Amino acid sequence: MNSKIKILPEKLCNQIAAGEVVERPASVVKELVENSLDAGADEIVVEIDRGGKKRIVVTDNGCGMGRDDVFLCFERHATSKIKTEEDLFHLVYHGFRGEALPSIAAVSRLSVISRSEEDDCGLRVDIVGGQVKHTDEVGVPCGTIFEVKDLFFNLPARRKFLRTDDTEFGHISENVTRLALAHPAVHFKLIHNGRNILDLYRQNCSLDRIAMVIGRTVVDALLPVECEQGTLKLSGFVAQPTINRSTTATVYSFVNGRFVKDRVLHHAIMDGYRQLLMKGRYPVCVLFLQLDSEMVDVNVHPTKHEVRFHDQRTVHQFVSQSVRNVLRDSSREISSIVSPPFVASTAMVENIDRESVRINHSSVPPLQEEQCVSNNNHIFETTVDYSVASQQAQPLSDAEQQAPALLVDDKGYFESLIIIGQYHLSYILCEDGDDLVLIDQHAAHERIGFERFKQQYATGEIVTQELLFPDILELSIREDTELREQHDQMKRLGFELEHFGGLSWALKSIPAFLLENDVKSMVCDVLAELNSVGNSALTHDAFDAVLIKMACHGMIRANQRLEVVEMKALLQQLDGVDFNQHCPHGRPILQRLRLNDVEKMFRRI
Repeated sequence: MNSKIKILPEKLCNQIAAGEVVERPASVVKELVENSLDAGADEIVVEIDRGGKKRIVVTDNGCGMGRDDVFLCFERHATSKIKTEEDLFHLVYHGFRGEALPSIAAVSRLSVISRSEEDDCGLRVDIVGGQVKHTDEVGVPCGTIFEVKDLFFNLPARRKFLRTDDTEFGHISENVTRLALAHPAVHFKLIHNGRNILDLYRQNCSLDRIAMVIGRTVVDALLPVECEQGTLKLSGFVAQPTINRSTTATVYSFVNGRFVKDRVLHHAIMDGYRQLLMKGRYPVCVLFLQLDSEMVDVNVHPTKHEVRFHDQRTVHQFVSQSVRNVLRDSSREISSIVSPPFVASTAMVENIDRESVRINHSSVPPLQEEQCVSNNNHIFETTVDYSVASQQAQPLSDAEQQAPALLVDDKGYFESLIIIGQYHLSYILCEDGDDLVLIDQHAAHERIGFERFKQQYATGEIVTQELLFPDILELSIREDTELREQHDQMKRLGFELEHFGGLSWALKSIPAFLLENDVKSMVCDVLAELNSVGNSALTHDAFDAVLIKMACHGMIRANQRLEVVEMKALLQQLDGVDFNQHCPHGRPILQRLRLNDVEKMFRRI
């Protein structure tokens, strides 16, 4: 009887194993650069062609390999970094499994040239699909050169899932960035399609390396972290809460020199920033956690990005409290969000076509009682928690989703309101007959901006305003890569950006309806939103998300003083857009308090 279970051929086994280690070109770069670091290199050059899909070359000046080791390194589970089971609990190297090189060789055309100090000449070995095709002695300096061509050439199904060249290179640059942050004493050079992208010279101070990688504009807001508790040590830098991002891309956490994406550490860092960041915003930080190797297991995931702590509670408490103490004890004033003064009110008023919004006040029909009064004892139909520190839209509660809508006449209703003043620098108080109406100024302006953006984008004619002086943006490597990929789309959205050398870009114009408030943060957030979609055609929801992000950034904020003429302009513009009772996130723009309810409060009726 023939057995149904078969032992797979070695070639197929290698290709399956490669799928665990080699996910994309960035995986290859990460493994090769980590090998260079383990070899003691202090100079590493990474050359990339077409996002790594065509060619990857990693050159180092490490200790190199002898003739026998060059052949052995391509045998599965062959390594010089551990010898016994006990070594797994005392890891000091990035690599230790002996899986990376055979996995890479199995799915590419690979060449390696290496020479150790003991050898007079080096050895070149060419491997195609895991099979050695050619060997030769060559004269080279001490060190190693790996060249990987045509990744996944023998796995076309896998190759077709690779993204665009720029997207794949973005992942590569992110991996190199993480390794460069952890090793400031190593000179890193990154080249893409013959163009120098990154040239990080050896640094004595990690802060200098952070400035080169993340951007010099962030450095002034960084606070040093140096904390110890028993065998735990936390060092690095955290940015003041006012410097924040819309993604976790700038949260760099390292454990014993290894970059990790650990949920315990991430939660601890965010807990340290609790009540200091709006929902959906993330800090800028580079933190290095050192602890005994026996207290952490890095052998829990193929990419080694996940770790397991022996005492998660202690680690979490230590990191969270350390970050919290630094933020609290800083001599700088720490504030959650303080909006700048309104600097574009004149332009906002001038943009109004007053004739188009002039109305007969008597044409506004009175609201029916059953449309305005809730069936419960609440005075307002919904309760909105929209404090200065939480302007980012929150998920709607069941009560908010089920609350009856306030019905208003679309034509001229808001201009017909009599403005009383501004409450808490966030809400416009108005009279509507006998009723008191509260309007959320940020939500209102957000809806106006969103609808105008959407209409202009649909016609391909977004109105832009040229800045008096170009705003020079110092980007991180990741942001620079994202901008190069999304440059045309950003131009369609009304942002004119010109490369200014290195990682600097000159912002020359922005959509005319946006306020010039923290333009770098706005550009970076829009880039992150576009990058999450990729180069595929924007879906309706994805497109709306990008425009909402722009509208949320560039509008009047809560805690922003408005003059009466500015309030009138805002209400006039609100009359001219659809869906003017809710912001794009679904939050209500206005709430009504009836005179009848007020008199009940004071026991008059």
